Amino acid sequence: MKRLTVLSLVLCLLGAPRSATAATPTPDPVIFRFATVGDSRNDPEAEGLSGQDHRWAQNTRVLARICQEVEAQKPHAFFFNGDMIYGYTTNRQKLDSEYAFWRGMLAGMGERGVCVLPVPGNHEVQLKGKSTAGEATKTADQACEIAWRENMGDLILDTNRWFQAHGAVPTAWSVEHVPPIGTDGIKTDQRQLSYSFDFAGLHFAVINTDAVGADSHAPVTWLAHDLAAAQQRGAQRQFIFGHKMAYTYHYDDKVKPKGFDVFPENQQAFWALMEKFHATYFCGHEHIYHSMQPTAKDGGHAWQVIVGAGGSPFEAKPGTSPNPNDRQYSWANVKVHRSGRVVLEVSGFDEHFGPTHLLERLELSGPVKH
Repeated sequence: MKRLTVLSLVLCLLGAPRSATAATPTPDPVIFRFATVGDSRNDPEAEGLSGQDHRWAQNTRVLARICQEVEAQKPHAFFFNGDMIYGYTTNRQKLDSEYAFWRGMLAGMGERGVCVLPVPGNHEVQLKGKSTAGEATKTADQACEIAWRENMGDLILDTNRWFQAHGAVPTAWSVEHVPPIGTDGIKTDQRQLSYSFDFAGLHFAVINTDAVGADSHAPVTWLAHDLAAAQQRGAQRQFIFGHKMAYTYHYDDKVKPKGFDVFPENQQAFWALMEKFHATYFCGHEHIYHSMQPTAKDGGHAWQVIVGAGGSPFEAKPGTSPNPNDRQYSWANVKVHRSGRVVLEVSGFDEHFGPTHLLERLELSGPVKH
């Protein structure tokens, strides 16, 4: 008896279960976890930048901390929602060097099992110009799209890395499955700019929200077919990632529309798809965090989550917003459970690099938020 007692004590100290009922299985386990953020680029003309950030047009300190903390949360994938470089040029030496710096910042994550998925933003694919009336314009350019493809294409979609990290590869993936030229005003090849795939019974679609010929538009024709096909395959949940928002967050009364709401017809067509397929849309562009159910008052349930506070200058200037979360560097961690339940946790830290804290926790498949 004495030996059995000692053996039991040793097993207990080693962590062995004391009975068959000690280890209770999780009733609704997490089947997939992903993180998402956007907008880490800096303005090279901004005051007070370090020599490094001036050279590479990056908020290196913020991006490095976000990457470290995201990796600690152990997501399967990390979607970066555009504006990772300053861009706005066709100078390939400059573009290639900016892309290389950003990729170097995230390379360690990929090597340690987090699959990085980039989303094109306006800084990557547009050029600045002037209209015939002399007004400032930003217009997508084919040379910029080609530079994106040549710098980011190998990340979209690295099936070998997925298999090494997760023991399985994404399905329903093809580099040729893209919005066709001529639909929705698109004039150029969208390979590796818009793309989609399935994994773990979930569907993920990335859209280029500034295609040549279709600035500030979602490719709704292609997306409608894509989401319907995923539903036919049995996708349990659908997640869409783009740079520009469908609904601008008006944190004060001076904010003007700057997403799909510049073109209400496209905005409404896009959001009708989000509602039809019970999808969630993650985006950036506004350098801020904000989640909303835009059509909740009309019985809608789909969510838009802006996570554009990855290091670019804060959207809300001091004193312009009563919400303290509007001036926090932040990112989202999303957990999808076997039941289809989706939990969003947004973490962040302030401009003084204080402690990281939870900004908000939401059930995206739960009650309607007004």
